[in-house]
Amino acid sequence: MVLDFLAYLEFERGLSRNTLTAYRTDLLQFGEFLESRDASVTDASTQDLSDFLADLADGPESQLSAATINRKAACLRSFYKHLRREEIVVDDPTAHLAVPRRRRRLPEVFSYAEVQKLLATPRGDEPIARRDRAILEVMYASGLRASETISLEVGDIDFRQGLVRTEGKGSRERLVPIGQTAQTAVRSYLSGARAELLRSPEEKALFLNFRGGPLTRQGLYKIIRRRAAEAGLSAKSSPHTLRHSFATHLLSGGCDLRSVQEMLGHADLSTTQLYTHLSGEDLKQAYFEAHPRAKVKSAAR
Repeated sequence: MVLDFLAYLEFERGLSRNTLTAYRTDLLQFGEFLESRDASVTDASTQDLSDFLADLADGPESQLSAATINRKAACLRSFYKHLRREEIVVDDPTAHLAVPRRRRRLPEVFSYAEVQKLLATPRGDEPIARRDRAILEVMYASGLRASETISLEVGDIDFRQGLVRTEGKGSRERLVPIGQTAQTAVRSYLSGARAELLRSPEEKALFLNFRGGPLTRQGLYKIIRRRAAEAGLSAKSSPHTLRHSFATHLLSGGCDLRSVQEMLGHADLSTTQLYTHLSGEDLKQAYFEAHPRAKVKSAAR
């Protein structure tokens, strides 16, 4: 049942490999929970599912966030809808399932001054420095996810149009503008640095590791954290921090929400609206510094 469900998600829904892996883990965990109760997937009740989620929230794995528990609940809902569709179960135990309300934490964001420090850290003309400079500039210029960045191929950057082509979640392709500074960094990397790293002439990946193969997600995280440490920035820095900074700085600069949503590849505008809370702080600061009546003054006597 689980394998059939995962196959359906992959080929019919087009979910990413990471999501499929997470759902598989969730369902195996749920199966183990049911076994401990001498129950099975086909006869599980709403109470069984509620207890499962409650154990995740309050039991030994209580470190799980509300977002993770919500994902597991979403997995169960999708799984039982599939079982009903295949007529494996008659009733859906998730129909009245209550789960913790998701609390969204504001993401960590670099200020523009911090971004400038970060982008300046890869110094020199060595291949690795030119590669890292291109990576940082592209990520800040386009707001790409980590997976999208490492999946870029040489032909995905259109220098004539000033666009980068990427395939996001659900295999949705989108085009994102890329500025001249980032284009210059990529051109510099392609002018010789990539060729020095390359081992196979058939390799299409844009960003390569020191072995000449495609850069991995783990490798990208290490690059961002190492360069952030060199710039004296937070140890929590990640590729997502650059993506969050991209969105926040655009909104602070006056870019409309729908455009930012399109560039980020968000299916739901509410996801993009999270950044308005961050950019609003910048607007408030500008207001109180500039408006002549923003500060309380002593009344004239």
